[in-house]
Amino acid sequence: MYAIVRAGGRQEKVAEGDVLTVDKLDAEVGSTVTFPALLVVDGANVVSKQADLASYEVTAEILGAVKGPKIHIMHYRNKTGYKRRMGHRQPYTEVKITGIKAGK
Repeated sequence: MYAIVRAGGRQEKVAEGDVLTVDKLDAEVGSTVTFPALLVVDGANVVSKQADLASYEVTAEILGAVKGPKIHIMHYRNKTGYKRRMGHRQPYTEVKITGIKAGK
């Protein structure tokens, strides 16, 4: 069984036990979050209607905060002596999917 969920502005394919990296969430390590399901596939059974998906719940446990790769930024203007170097590392949250179930 797997599901397509919306996590941080992106769509991710998840199954129970998967660890994925999403945009930073404001929650404590060890707490539980839920993601809205957009599609649920259970063998040959595919659920895609909004009314049916409202009963499905994808839960995840927060493992911790991580950072993305370093991005190097260089600003340069010709003939003026203007050069600036900057870097950026995007903050992310690592979560582990604990369950996909038809709840309500």
